[in-house]
Amino acid sequence: VQLQASGGGLVQPGGSLRLSCAASGGTLADYAVAWFRQAPGKERQGVSCIRDGDGKTFYADSVKGRFTISRDKSKNTVYLQMNSLKPEDTAVYFCNAQRGFRDYWGQGTKVTVSS
Repeated sequence: VQLQASGGGLVQPGGSLRLSCAASGGTLADYAVAWFRQAPGKERQGVSCIRDGDGKTFYADSVKGRFTISRDKSKNTVYLQMNSLKPEDTAVYFCNAQRGFRDYWGQGTKVTVSS
């Protein structure tokens, strides 16, 4: 499975962005998909994930209520809608698909929140 992350950019505080994680070579709905982020000088951290099967979602406390993860099975894509963005959300965002021992990463997409 190849993952292509996109949608990053520069946005002002309080603004919104929608990240996309598009898959090829496999059916993304068969995988749990997560978004991670890594800020400069910091460790990569989990942001949100959506389970395969029941589609249950999980969020880091720092983004709960502001970010929403979702799937579009027809487009083989997972989205991360990010609202009320804060400067501390600035990071490179990565998507990950996991099923059993299979673990795939997309390239990052950079999000900068700044006035």
